Amino acid sequence: MKISQSNLGIVYISLCIFLWSLLGIFVKFAQSNLDHYQYMFYSSAFSFLSLLLIAIANKNLKEILSYTKKIFLVLFALGFLDFMFYLLLYFGYHNANSIEVLVIQYTWPIFIVILSLIILKEDFTKRKLFAVILGFIGVSLVITKGNILAFSLKNIDVLLIVMLSAFCFALFSVLSKKVKVNAINAVMIYFLSATIYSFFTMQTFSSFIVPSSKDWIAILVNGVFINGISYVFWIKGLQFFDASKVAPFTFIIPILSAFFLILVFNEPILIVYFVGLAFVIAAGLVNSIKTKSI
Repeated sequence: MKISQSNLGIVYISLCIFLWSLLGIFVKFAQSNLDHYQYMFYSSAFSFLSLLLIAIANKNLKEILSYTKKIFLVLFALGFLDFMFYLLLYFGYHNANSIEVLVIQYTWPIFIVILSLIILKEDFTKRKLFAVILGFIGVSLVITKGNILAFSLKNIDVLLIVMLSAFCFALFSVLSKKVKVNAINAVMIYFLSATIYSFFTMQTFSSFIVPSSKDWIAILVNGVFINGISYVFWIKGLQFFDASKVAPFTFIIPILSAFFLILVFNEPILIVYFVGLAFVIAAGLVNSIKTKSI
């Protein structure tokens, strides 16, 4: 049975969305024995190796080696932003309520709106303003747990670090628009740089240890599939559909992630987390869906 190109594109995007929604679970699993520095190193290394094998299979190594020093410098600089995103996010999942972290993590579309106005000089519209307001309301609900008068500073420092990780990813995404190289090659180099950065941060702030057998499973799934092959699915899916049409569907990810986290881990859950998540998702959808009137 032959699959049509559109159906194949749907399969690729669906696989990518499913894999990305598993991130929080496997971060929590592996960090039972590893800290976020150690987990970042091993995960980045396996992401790089999986993408390197794909580059070799696609005979892309010759193209990669032809890149100028300037291109490598730019890619390593962007790789640092991607590295900071994951490192700070892993820290958040290790030290705070997973649903809180998940909601704050998805402030990156709001930061993209703001940074696009500043860096890419995109037009400011009412729709973008509305998206930022919705996102701000969602984050405020989560941080204050729905009660501004009884506002607690518990975990506020961790959530601000997660927000910084979202900012790093947004800045990475905006600046990546200026990179004109093969997407899979670029992602491979990002993870190569992340492996190098994480090795030095692990040696500086933590220590080198050999993961347990349980941790290896989580590292392999996260490194090879969630942060590795998933990018290939994403890039292949975008070959069949416009990014503007696909982007709104990525907001299924936090919904699936929340469901998986609740299903697997026994963590305190508040209704306000889901209200906040709804506002954050709505903000992303408002910004992603193009309209003629606004």
